[in-house]
Amino acid sequence: MSGDRPSPLVIERILRDRQGIWQQIVADGDLNALTGRMLASSAVALACYGAVLGAFHSPLMALTSALKLPLLFLVTLAICLPTLYLFNLVFGARLSVRQSLALVMVAITVTSMLAVAFAPISLFFLITAPDYGFFKLLNVAILTLSALVGLRFLTGGMQVLNDHGLLAPATGDAPAAVPASAVPATVPAGAVPATVSAGSAGAAGAVAEPVAVPAGAAAASAANGAAPDATTAVTAAPAPGQVPTQWSGQPSGASFAPGYPAAQRPWGSPPVRRGEPTQRPASMTLLYIWILLFGFVGTQLAWTLRPFFGDPDKDFSLFRSIDGNFYAEILRTIANL
Repeated sequence: MSGDRPSPLVIERILRDRQGIWQQIVADGDLNALTGRMLASSAVALACYGAVLGAFHSPLMALTSALKLPLLFLVTLAICLPTLYLFNLVFGARLSVRQSLALVMVAITVTSMLAVAFAPISLFFLITAPDYGFFKLLNVAILTLSALVGLRFLTGGMQVLNDHGLLAPATGDAPAAVPASAVPATVPAGAVPATVSAGSAGAAGAVAEPVAVPAGAAAASAANGAAPDATTAVTAAPAPGQVPTQWSGQPSGASFAPGYPAAQRPWGSPPVRRGEPTQRPASMTLLYIWILLFGFVGTQLAWTLRPFFGDPDKDFSLFRSIDGNFYAEILRTIANL
């Protein structure tokens, strides 16, 4: 979706333009407004779905469940968000509190909107098959599926932040500048060297050394009638017109001898290392641990805030005594089907 025509529904923008959402979080741009819209949308969606859950018992239970279900998600977020933020700080991530909150709110918004999309199905089974155990398991499965999809968005967003380097520690290493002494002086076009083999007449058996003399000097010596001696051989270099003034990889305006080592040319690209495995940052590993923590805190808090459905064989109550746990209750319900 184009950024010039933002959708009035934040969930539509998340689903259609998720890369735009991630880029906005990376840039830390106008996150207060975005987070506020996601918070309002999630609260309304969870309230609607909570009303469907409580409608199994009575209208009063529907009202209280509409209030308690948004409270469940927001309190769980308030408990677990500091842990996620501090985990990132300890391992060098550079996420701000607003970026962490916006990232988690994307997952909660997707979860709540997907849950309310299942509300008609839940309401259908409430009318056609009013069995308390089945209705409870059906809605637990709906919330679990919605949460898994939302957490997939969370991990995808964290991966985008990792690609932008926000999960890695900041490094102060700057690229080393090429020293001026390492750049050779420009070779004039007329000073193309000619190869001269010169030997020392006074040293017996000495190995001849190549001596570079200007080509113009060699030509002038020949014109004056001076012939080379037996120990000196002058080989004229190619004419300046045969020397390329530009070769591959040389920037415009730079004039270096063709024999200058490529490894020392200042414009040379650094070697590319291929085949090195990319390491997953510790923040990504801790994210999965945090997701498990979020799930445990959420299920235990849901057990503390129950009832959400309301057993039709019991009177209305805002809360119930804390005995047992969420997982034991689910296993008992499955066994009694």
